[in-house]
Amino acid sequence: MKYQMSKGYMDSPENLYFQNMTGTAVQERLKKNDIILIPIGSTEYHGMGQPYGEDTFLVTRMAEIVAKEKGCTISQPVWFGAHSWNQMGMPGTIVVPEDTFNAYLRAIFAGYWNAGFRKMILLNGHGQEYVIPNAIHMFQKATRVPCMFAFVNWPTVIAKYLRAKEFDVNDTQFDTAFRHADEVETSYAMALFGELNHKEQMEDTKNWPKKHVLSPKTIDLGGDVYQWPLPGHCTAGLGPLEVKQYPEGVVGYPTKADPKKAEEGLDVLIDFICKIHDEILEAYPAGKLPMEMTELSDAEPKLMDDLMKGPFKGGRSLYSYVYPV
Repeated sequence: MKYQMSKGYMDSPENLYFQNMTGTAVQERLKKNDIILIPIGSTEYHGMGQPYGEDTFLVTRMAEIVAKEKGCTISQPVWFGAHSWNQMGMPGTIVVPEDTFNAYLRAIFAGYWNAGFRKMILLNGHGQEYVIPNAIHMFQKATRVPCMFAFVNWPTVIAKYLRAKEFDVNDTQFDTAFRHADEVETSYAMALFGELNHKEQMEDTKNWPKKHVLSPKTIDLGGDVYQWPLPGHCTAGLGPLEVKQYPEGVVGYPTKADPKKAEEGLDVLIDFICKIHDEILEAYPAGKLPMEMTELSDAEPKLMDDLMKGPFKGGRSLYSYVYPV
C-alpha cells in the first residue's frame, strides 16, 4: 500500500473530525482548508462475521487517510441510509425513506455551509447513489448559494479493480463478482478495518446463484462496476428479496476475501480523492469561491454577500434566508 492505513479517529483529539474540534480550531482550519469530507454510509446486516456499520466504516477510513494526507476536515458520518426495495426486511438493516434521507442530507449541507465549509466532497459507501445527487441539486435550487460539491461513489472510481475473473478478461484480484458483503467488499473492509471483521465467523451464500428474470449481463452487479445496461437501482422485482433468498446476509463468498486483493484499488482510489481535493483548492484557495455571482448563483448579490460573511462577521446566517432547505 502506498498510504498508511487509518487506525480509526472518530474519537481522537487530532482535529480530523469537525465534531471533535473547538471553535478556535475550526476558524484556524478554515483559513487554510475549507473542504469538508462527508462520509455517507448505512447500517445493514453483513452476515455473521462482518459489522453492521461496514458501509460507513469503509468511507470513514478512506476519509481519514485523505484528511491525514491533506489537512482537510471530516464530518462524523451519516450512519443510516436509503435502501433499495430488495434489501427490505433484513434484521439489523435500518431503512430510512428516501425523502427523509434526502432532507437530512440537505440539512447537513446547510449546516456545514453556514459554518464556513462551502466545498464538500461526499463519500458514499452504500448503494444509495440514486438518492444523493438529488439532495445536492435540491439544496442548490433551494438556496442558490455559492457552493462546491463533488460526489464520490467509491466503486465507480475504481470499477475495473473490482471486477471478477468470471466477467473480465483483464488481470483482476477477484474470483467472484462484487455484490454485498462478498469477496470484494470484504477484502476492502479487511484492508481498511480488519479489526472489526472476523473471518472465522463468515458464511458464504448457499445454493448460489439465484435465478433472475432477465438474462445474464443485463442488470449490473454491485457498484454498477460492469456498466451493463440496467443499474441495479433501476430495477425492482426482477431478482430476489434478500431476506428471503440470502438469509446469510451476504451475496457471494466473503470467505474468499483477502485484504491484499484491495491494496492496488485503494491506492488508486485515495489518489483520486486527493486529486480532486487539490484541484478544488488550487482553483479556489481557502475562503475563495467564484464570487462573481453570475457564475454560481443568480440570487441578489447583497444577500449573497451577507450570507457569505455569516452572522459573526457582519452578515447573516443561511437559516435567516431559507429554512428548511
